[in-house]
Amino acid sequence: MPELLWDDVRDFFDLEREGCLPDVWVTGTGVEDWQAVLDLIVASGWRSEYSEGGVVMPLPRAGAVLSRPADAECADLRVWPTPDVSTIFRLESAEEIGFDVDLRELQGQERLDVLCGFLRAIGGRLGKPVVMTPEGDWEQKHPVLGFDVESDRVVLLAEPPIG
Repeated sequence: MPELLWDDVRDFFDLEREGCLPDVWVTGTGVEDWQAVLDLIVASGWRSEYSEGGVVMPLPRAGAVLSRPADAECADLRVWPTPDVSTIFRLESAEEIGFDVDLRELQGQERLDVLCGFLRAIGGRLGKPVVMTPEGDWEQKHPVLGFDVESDRVVLLAEPPIG
């Protein structure tokens, strides 16, 4: 049985109502957590592409990326848990892991299940909550859904919008 049902969350994935790139967060992290996520990506066989300033290069160790100078080119890691669902990790801070998902790729139960599996994999590996917030909610004041460590599943964290 799916963790979340499409009919219960579809309003949060409405392309007209929400921004198209919600933010996903794991807070209270360190370099070792980032490395655990990088190792998970490789071990899971998910296609990935690491770049700095738009230049694709081999995936480095987390410590090397996170110790670069503050004015270094932006480090991005694109990950495809399935060929048609992508995420974009921003390797900016050891203290939090942040990435975007694209709502245009997450329409319907099958794609929602992919997202839930991805969040569960990351949260389970780290033993930490993973929350999805509306695009631009960097302070994470309005979580929509997320991986709950205690129940070991993705749960709804907000009431769907009315109308």
